[in-house]
Amino acid sequence: MSQLESLTLIESLSHINDPRRDHATKHHKLIDILVIAVCATICGADGWEEIAEFGEAKQEWFKEFLELPNGIPSDDTFGRVFQLLKPAEFQQALLDWVRAVAVPVGSKLINVDGKHV
Repeated sequence: MSQLESLTLIESLSHINDPRRDHATKHHKLIDILVIAVCATICGADGWEEIAEFGEAKQEWFKEFLELPNGIPSDDTFGRVFQLLKPAEFQQALLDWVRAVAVPVGSKLINVDGKHV
């Protein structure tokens, strides 16, 4: 099994550089923000408010594998952090993770929401 095949979401996103300055107002770990946002988006969250609400609703579950030293970030925090991220770096981390968890299907046809892909 290659390293890519065993890559978890946290491992993949941990390679993203934190664009924030180190100072007293940095209350949340970057990995916590990224994992919550990705999970919320996969579950249908649309926008920073819904991502924050999802985080609050699933906080106990997230605490099983994230540190969350100051709880769930606010919607404003999610927005500010994602404005600072380098899109190509975030995209590559997500692609690496998706490739690691995707099961090769060869030339089979997969229906997604009634559409042929």
